[in-house]
Amino acid sequence: MARLRNIKSSFIKTPSPFFTFLLVSPFTSLLSKLTSLLSKLPSPRIHRPYSSSRPRSYLFVICLLILLSLLGLSQLRLVSVSQNPSPCPSFPTLLSPPTSHPPFASLSSKNHEPVVLSRSATVPLPVHPVSGNATADEAEFWAQPDGEGYRPCLDFTTQYRKASAKISKEKQKFLVVVVAGGLNQQKKEIVDAVVIARILEAALIVPVLEVDQVWKDESEFSEIFDVDHFKRTLQADVRVLSSLPSTHLSSKRIINGHLPDNVSPLWIRTKFLTELNRGGVLILRGMFSKLSKNLPLDLQKLRCKVAFHALRFTSPIQELGDKFARRMWIKGPYIALHLRLEKDVWVRNGCLTGLGPEYDDIIRKTRESQPQLLNGRLNMTDTNRRLAGLCPLNALQVARLIKALGAPRTAQVYRAGGEPFGGALALQGLVREFPNIVTKEMLAREGELTPYMNRSTVMAALDYIVSLSSDVFFPSSGGNMGSAIQVLNGA
Repeated sequence: MARLRNIKSSFIKTPSPFFTFLLVSPFTSLLSKLTSLLSKLPSPRIHRPYSSSRPRSYLFVICLLILLSLLGLSQLRLVSVSQNPSPCPSFPTLLSPPTSHPPFASLSSKNHEPVVLSRSATVPLPVHPVSGNATADEAEFWAQPDGEGYRPCLDFTTQYRKASAKISKEKQKFLVVVVAGGLNQQKKEIVDAVVIARILEAALIVPVLEVDQVWKDESEFSEIFDVDHFKRTLQADVRVLSSLPSTHLSSKRIINGHLPDNVSPLWIRTKFLTELNRGGVLILRGMFSKLSKNLPLDLQKLRCKVAFHALRFTSPIQELGDKFARRMWIKGPYIALHLRLEKDVWVRNGCLTGLGPEYDDIIRKTRESQPQLLNGRLNMTDTNRRLAGLCPLNALQVARLIKALGAPRTAQVYRAGGEPFGGALALQGLVREFPNIVTKEMLAREGELTPYMNRSTVMAALDYIVSLSSDVFFPSSGGNMGSAIQVLNGA
């Protein structure tokens, strides 16, 4: 989907502040005295001629009121306001305004001073202007919608900040979380881990990345994310440690069962707090992002702070992703397609590949031999699953859709995602319609990807960085990466 970029504003004339000016100005007391003085003057009588001083008193009062009116009218002004004003005021000490980045500047921060939150930990390159030679359909395709007045808002309440003084120094209770899945699923579970630590008022041990049975990636947290930045960014919210203190190594409790869906802070406290207070250590695994999506506002803001500020890739990964993004960007606007066509995707979702009986038979046998990979609702036929929107679009379907949306045939297309099941055969429909397809392997120069071979999490991180700077992002199925790109570009 096209990225939410611009926040439009307009000039409007404010309602007259004259009465407000009178109410808050030093002239209020003067007006009060004048009113009191006038009330004490004797009422004029018809049979009694006016004294010569009476008209002068009234003339003085009238002149004074005219003067005050002119002073009030001088306060009128034009102000620039957003079409949809954000309910969040500006807090420069917490959130600095978005910064324009030159197209060839490095986007990774090397600043090790106390953290000041910028717009996000990963900042996209500027949007390309629409070419004057573009057709109306092409111009509409590349056009960026406005942000509808929304902007980041991390102004925590006074109550939250007061509680932080104690929680950020916690030394008796510790939470250990084991996160699973691919990169973007891991990021979601890390976000929830920080929030759960805050709910339980516990210190958080740097999350453990579980080795996925499909991806086989043994990378640790510190090999993907900047640990020091993670700790510094959250130092006012939750105490983060690299490992358990030696005094608590023997007091462990592993929760193997999965959490129910949509758990609330009250549920978390009721379920775990007594045990945590008694044992001092709680180890959670199999969370699968089950924490409620409708949390109290301060916890929702903490989620945003973790996802878009605390979780920053290590410098080598970020710098390489920036290089790839600039190599795409310099050639003009580009589309990023996140194609989920890997073998495990077809195994999990129960859909047919569309590549013929030979490939479908391979998927069927894999499902039978590894039933733990299957997700729910597999009792439906392939046709019913597709009609219900439970199957990813294949390459040909994606090509038809973006063509119908107005994408020009000459457009650059960055293909994010792993190697598709079926190889070149799976991509034929896309290549036929859009021949200018590029991958990270094609963008890389000799030796740049060598340190990351067989490390799927790093490869996904590189795809994420390049996709973030695309002019149009399109996922072939609903998923964690599509959600992350959409939210970040609207933040």
